[in-house]
Amino acid sequence: MLYHRPDCHLCEDMARALQPLAARLGVTVCPVDIESDPDLETRYGLKVPVLVCEGTEICCYRLDEGAVRRIVAAKRARH
Repeated sequence: MLYHRPDCHLCEDMARALQPLAARLGVTVCPVDIESDPDLETRYGLKVPVLVCEGTEICCYRLDEGAVRRIVAAKRARH
């Protein structure tokens, strides 16, 4: 999940950087607008974008490609 808010340049930057990486890794990223859910807006507030996999926060503000690769590899190793 990519938690974001509309008109956020950091969110747009992360989404743009994440697209080719997700394609190379063969994973799908689901964008979630935190403004559509009061609980998410309370939880994340200005701490967006946040990339989360199965409840584990991978990175926020800027894409951490290494962290994404490690999480995906670990997830594949479990399955």
